[in-house]
Amino acid sequence: MSKRDTWQSPLTQRYPSVEMKHLFSDDHKFSTWRKLWVALAKAEQQLGLNISDEQISEMEQYVNDINYEVASTREREVRHDVMSHVYAFGMQAASAKGIIHLGATSCYVTDNTDLLNLRDGLYIIRKKLLGVMKLLAKNADAHKKIYCLGFTHFQSATPISVGRREAMWLQAFESCLHELDFVLSQIKFLGCRGATGSSSSFMDLFEGDETKVKELDRLIAEEFGFEKVYPISAQTYPRDLDQQITNCLSRICTAAYKMANDIRLLQHEKEIEEPFEKNQIGSSAMAYKRNPMRSERICSLARQVKNTANNTADTASTQFLERTLDDSANRRSTLPETFLGTDAILILCANVVDGLVVYEKVIEKHLNEELPFMATEFIIMEAAKKGGDRQELHEHIRQHSMQATKRIKLEGLDNNLIELIAADPIFGMTVEEIKAVCDPEKLSGRSAHQVTDYLEEVIKPILAENEDLLTSINTEVTV
Repeated sequence: MSKRDTWQSPLTQRYPSVEMKHLFSDDHKFSTWRKLWVALAKAEQQLGLNISDEQISEMEQYVNDINYEVASTREREVRHDVMSHVYAFGMQAASAKGIIHLGATSCYVTDNTDLLNLRDGLYIIRKKLLGVMKLLAKNADAHKKIYCLGFTHFQSATPISVGRREAMWLQAFESCLHELDFVLSQIKFLGCRGATGSSSSFMDLFEGDETKVKELDRLIAEEFGFEKVYPISAQTYPRDLDQQITNCLSRICTAAYKMANDIRLLQHEKEIEEPFEKNQIGSSAMAYKRNPMRSERICSLARQVKNTANNTADTASTQFLERTLDDSANRRSTLPETFLGTDAILILCANVVDGLVVYEKVIEKHLNEELPFMATEFIIMEAAKKGGDRQELHEHIRQHSMQATKRIKLEGLDNNLIELIAADPIFGMTVEEIKAVCDPEKLSGRSAHQVTDYLEEVIKPILAENEDLLTSINTEVTV
């Protein structure tokens, strides 16, 4: 069968980056297994076991030359993937056949490979997350004085600014970054522990020398860039780590979902718009349409990741005693798809944010239509300064607001609240004085300054600290 004859996951065909797809590829997986077997042999040799330099050299020669057909044929016979690859490796590195995987159990290669992938996958995600943050920070600064309607319950509310709204999206991603860094700090290496994690097989190999058994773990962990190993583990590393990691990725997807949902709503209002290419088709039926396709895709993929991530909690809670194998098939798809989905979402986020279009005239029009309502509290305060009774002023402005609303909704006419208030002698204010109160910059409070403070005090130091990772940001989506 060709690839076109069988179903292929969209998460490996359409959306993620090449680097993330490679991380979870068979080539990377099985070459890592072989690197782990080489590291084990080297450490065992260093600690006094009878393993020769020639055996290690021959193993190293075939680390990336994986004889898949031999492994597949063997697995159909023995129904064990790790032992099939031990056999295949031994067929190539014949002199080392007897010492490959010496003292180890399957989880030595499977779990340590997973830990390497989880760590390296989080570093890929971290870089992309910082890229989105940098682009959002740039937009927030550029748009911090473009004043717009705020919305509560998706009903018009006190004005803020476009940049302030973007800074809110940014703050959610910033929070995710801190969690991601904490999770990275929690990842330890499994090392080489044997069937139940007690290192009994290695105690036998090293004739009861606990110092050597502990040093074996340290040497292998150091080879792969880990400073710590789990002090206590079963055959597998603790599965609650999977839950911790996928919860972190789920949070990133939640932040992305919120941003994309907001963009979809505002694109409906024609206030902002995601990138739309010259030859892009919005609808097969309605040729005029400019659908927020990329923001919709972010939301779609985010739902997938968040629901997939729930699997890890079930797996962690149902590992019988020192382990059970019902985690294996589940984790083969759950972990890669959570990473691939998050990777794809962040690429889309960078693309949308980088190409976001802000329609200032539409924003101004919508703002002016609602400003008289937004300014009523300030109008009451100004009229009270002139000697008016606050309670009477409130009742009059309530009645005028109802009249203006009726005119807008039932007659389709413009908002005439300012004229109604100016005509009411209880306020003692002219149209010009009322319009002066309706200054959007004043009504938006500290919106613009909040953005400046946040960027200067929080975001710029983070970006400066990670400047080496931000020399290039991938904003290109393939489909």
